[in-house]
Amino acid sequence: MLVTLEGLDGSGKTTVWERLRADDAVPPDAVFTREPTDSWYGDAVQRSIDDDDADSLAELFLYTADHAAHLSDTVRPALSEDRLVVSDRYSDSRFAYQGATLASSDRFDDPLQFVREVHAPWTRPPDRTVYLDVDPETAARRSGATNKFETAEYLADVRDNYERLIRDDPERFVRVDATADPDTVYERVRAVLE
Repeated sequence: MLVTLEGLDGSGKTTVWERLRADDAVPPDAVFTREPTDSWYGDAVQRSIDDDDADSLAELFLYTADHAAHLSDTVRPALSEDRLVVSDRYSDSRFAYQGATLASSDRFDDPLQFVREVHAPWTRPPDRTVYLDVDPETAARRSGATNKFETAEYLADVRDNYERLIRDDPERFVRVDATADPDTVYERVRAVLE
């Protein structure tokens, strides 16, 4: 089973992911992974994040290449061994974030749908996605607004995209209120895995 943790920057995904890794109740052979990865593809993604002038379409394809390698090197092999895979960010992050980034240009009628269509023929959808829900202002404050993807204005567009993804696939998504205290958030996410 592939379980993904999604949400705005500052929603607590990585904190929950780290706690799950240390939780004895999680199967010991579970694979914990994340996007962007720590591969050279992920390094290229990080460079684009740090470049305020990066071309949005080129950036999308950097993220997409990282996702393809992640599937090939980590996700599909683990799933073929019937192992639980828990990913801190996955394809929905790209749909939501890059869809928001591409919306600032006039190249696409529906940027979110374009990003989904790029992935549709070859990606492996998650079995369950935990969406850690937090408002854009709180997310920006928590994340420190350290890069172009962490401003409240941008995160509002990203959140709208996540809401659209949830509407399109309500059975896969489980919404968790990420404004609750960290222990409550963690217990709610853990319950999803159980």
